[in-house]
Amino acid sequence: MFNASPDIRQQINDNPPLHPAEGVRHSPISSVVLTNADVDHVAGLLTLRESQPFSLYATSRVLSVLAENTIFNVLNPDFVVRRQLALEQPFEPRTRDGEPLGLTVEAFAVPGKVALYKEDASAGANFGSVAEDTVGLRITETGGDGRSLFYLPGCAALPAGLKARLKGAALLLFDGTLWRDDEMLAQGAGVKTGQRMGHLSMAGPEGTIAGFADLGIARKVFIHINNTNPVLLLDSPERAEVEAAGWTVARDGMELEL
Repeated sequence: MFNASPDIRQQINDNPPLHPAEGVRHSPISSVVLTNADVDHVAGLLTLRESQPFSLYATSRVLSVLAENTIFNVLNPDFVVRRQLALEQPFEPRTRDGEPLGLTVEAFAVPGKVALYKEDASAGANFGSVAEDTVGLRITETGGDGRSLFYLPGCAALPAGLKARLKGAALLLFDGTLWRDDEMLAQGAGVKTGQRMGHLSMAGPEGTIAGFADLGIARKVFIHINNTNPVLLLDSPERAEVEAAGWTVARDGMELEL
């Protein structure tokens, strides 16, 4: 599993492959990989605390955030092992007992921001953020045909190096938080812009749709979509624009196959 959403219990209830298969306390979730320490991505760990073994992978920066917050000690170390992942070094996620799971994962830094509750206003314009605060993942089937999917639920910019890495990918799952940068302000739903929160907007000449237009990615899917984003409305002009540009808007229960 990649990231642990606050609504993971509902996700488990709604998806039979995540149901217990070997007794009432069993869980088929045997490994979790985190891309940052945002509440959106770590709060669900507190639901995965019923003495079931799994391995937890994150950068040293994110692991340190979990270690500082003692509520995460409910993840009993007798059952949950925390493993550090290093940037640009592919690894095979394994179960708590070391069994490989058939995937190769590579983490790489992407433009982003330290988690909101860790911001340090005295540390400069980016609140003390470091490279390990936000990562993207390349996920490949071990021993497969080499095709990869890329998972980037948070990203604040598209520098040339990141574009080069993603060019020609078979599948991209990308940050679709906001349609436009001032969306939450305009709707009276918040006081921050997308950039202030560490997210690139979909629309505009500097947005995601324009930025990926010429990268030859076979399938592009927007994920991590805020409830203010009009692309969630099937009949909205924004939804039509996204689909005309070759993007898919993720939905609950969606299954994708490379």
